[in-house]
Parts: sequence; structure tokens; C-alpha cells
Amino acid sequence: MSVLKNLQPNEVWHYFEEICQVPRPSKKESKIIEYLKQFGLRHGLNTKIDHAGNVLICKPATPGMENKPTVVLQSHMDMVCEKNSDVKFDFETDPIQPVIDGDWVKANGTTLGADDGIGMAAQLAILASKDIQHGPIECLFTVDEETGLTGAFALEPNFFSGEILINLDSEDDNEICIGCAGGIDTVATFSYHTKSKPSNSKAFQLSISGLKGGHSGDDINKGLANSNKLAVRFLLEAQKLFDIKLSHFDGGNLRNAIPREAKAIFFVKEKLVESLFKFYESYTQNVKKEYKTTEPNLTVELKEVKAPKYTINNKAQHNLFHALNSVWHGVVEMSSDIPGLVQTSTNLASVKFVGKKTIEVTTSQRSSVESQKRAIAQTVASTFILAEAKVKHSDGYPGWTPNVESPILKVAVIQYEKLFGEKPHVRAIHAGLECGLFLEKYPDLDMISIGPTLRGVHSPDERIHIPSTKKFWDFLIHIIKAIE
Repeated sequence: MSVLKNLQPNEVWHYFEEICQVPRPSKKESKIIEYLKQFGLRHGLNTKIDHAGNVLICKPATPGMENKPTVVLQSHMDMVCEKNSDVKFDFETDPIQPVIDGDWVKANGTTLGADDGIGMAAQLAILASKDIQHGPIECLFTVDEETGLTGAFALEPNFFSGEILINLDSEDDNEICIGCAGGIDTVATFSYHTKSKPSNSKAFQLSISGLKGGHSGDDINKGLANSNKLAVRFLLEAQKLFDIKLSHFDGGNLRNAIPREAKAIFFVKEKLVESLFKFYESYTQNVKKEYKTTEPNLTVELKEVKAPKYTINNKAQHNLFHALNSVWHGVVEMSSDIPGLVQTSTNLASVKFVGKKTIEVTTSQRSSVESQKRAIAQTVASTFILAEAKVKHSDGYPGWTPNVESPILKVAVIQYEKLFGEKPHVRAIHAGLECGLFLEKYPDLDMISIGPTLRGVHSPDERIHIPSTKKFWDFLIHIIKAIE
């Protein structure tokens, strides 16, 4: 049964709930591509799919509006797949379970996929509509925005024809976005060899959980805790005090999410167990006090576990702990041109034991200044290189330079003021959007980005504000009707 059937705008929520039933992890979008293809066929609309999997569905102008310029409405079809550790869920097969919580829609223990499922739903509602006035419409759905922007990278210069593009991937209903940061990933690989488990020792698991996590761009300046940082803070001090021996470390998952959970298994001498727990109690008290405002649900647990068969060698442990402790996480620099805008940041995203003898640490850097993006990536790399890790960078993606003279921006501002009786906030964001890549292929594009209010994006706390979705829909309809 439909959970969202009574929400307004009905047509948008109808398609959003349909989208929730279609698994669409990044790089595994075949099911949602097929869904979009069948939608286009069902509605008799020209639909094409490129070699990367990007989908374009075109709708002719309504009668009398054929001479208006073609508008491209754009969203991405993949979603961030994060869940609470106690939730059993397979993002490749299971449908998202939306629930209504007051004025919000969220999912049951997982990310909701409103980023950017709600943008897709708005596109489909316009494509299916019989009574919305508009010029020629091209709806572009890109693949793999969240883990590499490979759809935007692969986009051919002649795939669509419009020179006005409205990106539907923003997350505040009272804002019009006209710029974003560029990004790059820095990945470090540590090698280790195994040693037999130490004698007269017990194995313990340290668990950090209950953190909010969130978007590594939009939320990086909110003082949220990083589970990897909290875990290594404990482990490094325990190494000094009790000579612990590490067996395993697993923290975080996605490059563009602030990590919420981390676990580490280590050995400690039996005679030091009591002292270890006293240290644990002190540590827990301190970090809970530090994060009482931003992370009220922070949980630190230390428990004895079945002893693993081995530990990693001392040098590898030393290098890993010190590198994780010293590599920066958070805001690097604020913009001096745009008050309140984070200019440059870095995220210590994940720590994974991969294969039998390697540890992979993934970080991501963002900046609205290209040279600073490269510089902070090199700074992060230097930290890992000094710890004898091998380092590689992703190709990265460009930022989107704001154009305050944009014609579509002027149309949007006028329509917002007419509809809502106030001025919108026009701003650039620290998150990444595909718009910078579109400009490389289509240098004459005139672009803005809008969306309803989303919170907790890239975490299981992701939610979308119901009243703002109606506002977003009305705003979008009035923009496309007003374009001349």
C-alpha cells in the first residue's frame, strides 16, 4: 500500500514512492535505467540512453509555447547507500521503506534516496503532466553522481540540445544555488604482515556508533564527530599506555559521507585489562562531554571478543595510527569573498582492511578554488607518504563558478518573489554538483540549482521536508512557464 499517497503535490510523491521501489546504488543503476526507459515508452516520449547509462527523455512544448527555448531539467539517478549497523538491508535488491514522521519523510533505518530521487520524481511528474504549460523540455538523468560523477564525465557534447539547465539536486527550498566546490579523492594504502596473537592477552573490540554522519560537503562545518578520528584517538593512547596490538579496523563507508561508525579489535595483556577499562571510562566521559551538543547519541563501547588468529606487525600499526591521527579532517579555510561559505575542506572517510595484507584509507578534498583543491590533496598525501603508505589521487571534478548575471537566475528570483513574497538566498555551496562538468561539455549553458529541504543527507537520518516539497514544485513549474 502507498505510504505517501495523501501528500501534496500528489504527482511528485507518487513518482518518488515508485522510485523508492527500484534499487539504485551508485554504479549499479541498471534497474532504474530500465524503469526510466519503460516510463518514456509508456508515455510515448522520445527516450535515449548513452553508453554510460545516462537517460534523456524529451517532451514537446505545450501548444502555443513551441517558440520558447528548450529547458533541460537534470537530476542523478543513483543514491548513497548507508544504513545503521543493526538494520538488515540489501540496497541491490530491497526497496526503500519510506515513512512519514511529522512534517518529514524518512526511511526505516537507511538512507532515503531523496538525494536525488525527489529531483527525478519532479521530472517524471512534468513529463507525465497534461496541464502544465511549458516550452520544449529535456529531462536528463545521470548515473553515478555519488561515487565518481562518471555519468557527467561521460556525457557527449551533443546528447541534449537545451542551453538552459535547471539542476534539481539542491537541499534548501529558500535557496537558489549558482556555484559549487570541486573535489578530488586521496587514497592511501598501507601494507602489513601478520604476527601470531600475543600470549597472556585478551581481545577487545572498541566500537564508536550513534554519530549523525552526514554530507562531507554541506555538513563539514557543523562540528560533527568523525568515528575514525575518535577511534584512533583511543587506540593511539592505548598503544602508548598498554602496548595494545591491533588485529582489525573498520570505519566509515563512503568517500562523500562523514563516517558514523568505527570498530577496532585489538589485544591487551591480561594484567592490564583493569587499567584499560579505567582509561576507557575516562575517554568516554571526555568525548561525550566534548560532543554533548553536536553528537548527543554518541556511544563508545568496549567489550571482550573471541580472539582473532593474528595481529598486524608493530611498524604497520605505528604508521597507521599516527597517520590517521595526524591527517586533517574538517574545514581547512573559509571563503573571504562569500561570508559563511566553506572554501576548502577534507574528509577522512573510511578505513578498511582489504585483501589479506593491505589497509585502504579513503579521504576526499573539496574546494571552490581549484589550486587549493590540489594543494590540500597534496597535504593529505604528504601525511600518508611520511607514514610509508602508497598514495593515489582520483581525477577529481571541477567546481562551478557563480554567474550572478545569469538570465535564468533573474527569472527564478522574480518568480520566487512573486510566489512567496520574499527574496530567495542566492548562494554557492561547498557540496559538489555535476554542473561544473556540464560546463566543460556545454560551455554556453545557463544554469541554476534548486530543490526542497533535505536534512541528514548521506546518512540513515536523511529526510525530506514535506511542506518544502510543495514549495519546490510550485517554484519549478512557475520558472519553466516564465522562461522566454
